[in-house]
Amino acid sequence: MTENENSALIFNIQRFSIHDGPGIRTTVFLKGCPLRCQWCHNPESVNPFPEITYHESKCTRCYECIELCPTEGVSKSQNGITIDRKKCDGCGKCAEVCYSGALELCGKYMKIKEVVDEVKRDVPFYKNSNGGVTASGGEPLAQARFVADFFKRAHEEGIHTALDTSGYVGWATFRKILNHTDLVLYDVKTTEPERHKTLTGVSNKLILANLERTCRKGTPVFVRIPVIPNYNFVDVEEDAKKIVDFLQGLNIVKRVDLLPFHRLGKSKYLMLDRNCIVDIEPPDKEYVERIREILESGGIKVSIGGLL
Repeated sequence: MTENENSALIFNIQRFSIHDGPGIRTTVFLKGCPLRCQWCHNPESVNPFPEITYHESKCTRCYECIELCPTEGVSKSQNGITIDRKKCDGCGKCAEVCYSGALELCGKYMKIKEVVDEVKRDVPFYKNSNGGVTASGGEPLAQARFVADFFKRAHEEGIHTALDTSGYVGWATFRKILNHTDLVLYDVKTTEPERHKTLTGVSNKLILANLERTCRKGTPVFVRIPVIPNYNFVDVEEDAKKIVDFLQGLNIVKRVDLLPFHRLGKSKYLMLDRNCIVDIEPPDKEYVERIREILESGGIKVSIGGLL
């Protein structure tokens, strides 16, 4: 199955989420992202195709996966097994016979009805907490047709919708999704164009332009800013003040969420046989509080929390 308007490549559906918008939410994580952030904590979300993850500590060395791999992409090694990523086609047959859970398939195509039925199970929790559903990623706008249809159907069920996005997509595509979006969680890494390109691989010109357009359209926005010492915040005072200057022109932004960097995603790189791009020190409390003070001095409501 390939992506069409009624299916999408999903790598996780997280229920009872409290960091992806107001209330209790179900977050649907869509696979594929056009950015290559150097601090990415979800490397499994980047590639737009299914992938196998390997948890060495869970492997029982039964080697049934080797026998069943149709591409001969799995072989024995001193670490239990080795996956030849060039041969692996993500069929998931090895994971199906891995009873210990050492091998898992990350990413599967789901039809719109499957996803809607899944999120509808928690409607009572949404109603009691003013929650809803959130489309996240990767970058959900990379599968924009699905998200637009998903949000439309969520609204038909009376479910609040939130879009967690970097905004890196053409405005014509973005605008169609906003017609059924109640809240945008908008990622802003930095206002500096060259630094943004160095850190993520793409310019932020389209990203910032789409944020301005979203605000003009009237859709409520929470801006989310990762706090990566010496990366997107090189000079704390100067960089924070530039963010203030930019956001002051967007008076519909409801608040800014500062998301301090953490290292919880480091192990995921090993499970995908990738090298972690950078080894970043998480910011201390005083570092984050200083950024908060500067933003609040510009009249911006700020919260600290959530996992980046």
